[in-house]
Amino acid sequence: MVTPAAEREAVAHLVKGHGMSERRACRVIGCCRMTMRYEVVRRDDPALRERLKELAKARRRFGYRRLHVFLRREGHQINHKRLFRLYREEKLSVRKRGGGQRAMGARAPMVLPLTPNQRWSLDFVSDQLTDGRRFRIMTVFDDCTRECLALIADTSLSGARVARELAALFDALGKPQTVVSDNGTEFTSNAVPKFVDDRKFDWHYIASGKPTQNAFIESFNSRLRDELLNETLFPSLHHARVTLTAWRTNYNTERPHSRLAWQTPAAFDQTFTPQRGLTLRNPQSSAPAPVTQPAQTGKTESRSLARAG
Repeated sequence: MVTPAAEREAVAHLVKGHGMSERRACRVIGCCRMTMRYEVVRRDDPALRERLKELAKARRRFGYRRLHVFLRREGHQINHKRLFRLYREEKLSVRKRGGGQRAMGARAPMVLPLTPNQRWSLDFVSDQLTDGRRFRIMTVFDDCTRECLALIADTSLSGARVARELAALFDALGKPQTVVSDNGTEFTSNAVPKFVDDRKFDWHYIASGKPTQNAFIESFNSRLRDELLNETLFPSLHHARVTLTAWRTNYNTERPHSRLAWQTPAAFDQTFTPQRGLTLRNPQSSAPAPVTQPAQTGKTESRSLARAG
């Protein structure tokens, strides 16, 4: 008997079947009398239930924790455990889609960037229109702020197109220190190395067949496919571009991110100040000068630190 319901049932059996008093039955099984006398009082808020169902219908791939953030933004004071109970009663649980085989073995953790524009990740996602034509989406992601910087959709994206789109992003947001990508033909064509030489930044290619080395953009691509591409039909390329732009804005400014303490990427981006060593989205600024002078090379002092005081 580990639950209050089981204890109540046992006490009721002793009282009815053996003629014991409630006090003696509670003492025999070690049950607190308050457990027997407690009456469950659960508030039923129809407006909260309806709002929860509306949010779950509008964002069908969001779980109860992320929906809890949206409800708190709207002023609803509700405990996450109570929300989870309502979430289950309304049968709003997100159905998990089947995944591929998981790799086994230990992996080295990725180093987390500390400032915006320190490292960007690039990758491609493929989808098709309602008439069967295929199109591709180039995703650009800031690994520090978890911000989606660009979603570029077209039927063909060459290496020269990648360089042009990155040049426009550099002019608008600043140049990153490092760009990470796989070894796709778009990223290894002659246009990309020439662009890297002209702009003077580092381009890192992950090992072949190791997408976990670019885990930030892979995680983002899975959210993009799960929350948008698998839920939307695109009749035309123009419609796909408009929908992607709206979803990117919502992702950056409305969608709470669990790894950012449920902040949005845009709100987390604003927490970086020039006092932390890098002006936000400004690659021309540099880190502050060191407090101590660099050590001199060559002859060392003969006295020890203890003698020198």
